[in-house]
Amino acid sequence: MALKKRTRINKLANSSKTYPTLSFDQAIDVVVSGKRAEGVRDRTIKDYVKMWGYFTDWLFANYEVKTVDELEADVFRNYINFMKYDKKRYDGHKYIDAGKQGIGLADTTININLRCLRSLFNYLQREELIEVNPMEKVRLIRQDVDLTNCLTDDDVKAILKQPNLKDFVGYRDFVAINLLLDSGLRINELIELRAADIDFQSRFITLQGERNKNRKPRLVPISTHVMKLLLQLLTENKTHFKTDRVFLSCYGEPLGMNQFNKRLKYYAEKAGIKGKKVTAHVYRHTWAKNMILAGCDPFTLQKIGGWADIRTMRRYIQMDTEEMRRSHDDYSPINRFKK
Repeated sequence: MALKKRTRINKLANSSKTYPTLSFDQAIDVVVSGKRAEGVRDRTIKDYVKMWGYFTDWLFANYEVKTVDELEADVFRNYINFMKYDKKRYDGHKYIDAGKQGIGLADTTININLRCLRSLFNYLQREELIEVNPMEKVRLIRQDVDLTNCLTDDDVKAILKQPNLKDFVGYRDFVAINLLLDSGLRINELIELRAADIDFQSRFITLQGERNKNRKPRLVPISTHVMKLLLQLLTENKTHFKTDRVFLSCYGEPLGMNQFNKRLKYYAEKAGIKGKKVTAHVYRHTWAKNMILAGCDPFTLQKIGGWADIRTMRRYIQMDTEEMRRSHDDYSPINRFKK
């Protein structure tokens, strides 16, 4: 007697789910509230709100939509084209004249916008507030690998000659540049550094989890040379200010990220470096690449630099053609077989 074939039930008879109709203001409020409850950093929340504002300003100027469920993937593809080919750079900025800037955002900037929007819609979908995620089929822009994102030895030597070491700001910048090249700190880790974070006996900087990108505490070793520079800067700070912050403005206020990056750009221009975007992040690239070239193993570098994924670290250590040639000539197996 043949057995009866069992039929699988995939859906209940009355399983039709209803989804709320969210306005764009309601959607961002829900996401912000939920992300705060998850412990997302305030800076990330601000980015969400800012990117959402950029998107909705463009959306309302070009589409007649009132609720989030009306959005489709093509809307975001059109937004990508707008950002790439039509958007004025620094449009609406308080201090920069957008009329003197170019048209079209960089691919990196566009992808930052898209990642924020994707995170927002992923949250709405996860919380079952939307039935279909309109960004699910939207891809990031493919970016070319930048092989010029590091400073050469000659670049670094020229830059280190620029700060005026007899001036407080000049000496502060000199110490900061040396620390970046010695430790690979991120810019926020550098400017938020306090005297209590530095152990001058063991020559380690302790970065607490709440200040790190991946929320994990880490130890960062520094050289004797940089330790002496930091001691001298802290001594100078104590003479004039009542704060344990290491890097301060000439008025004793905390140094801002944009302010510091402008100083780095200023020294690069004085050193005659052209065709390179010089920021604190470029110094981090330079540190990582030179650590590898000097023989540091990738896993130690990953631990010092604070990368959660070694694949992320690989993007920091792109080799130029001269280094490729030297490595090939040194390690090619044909060297063992040639006469």
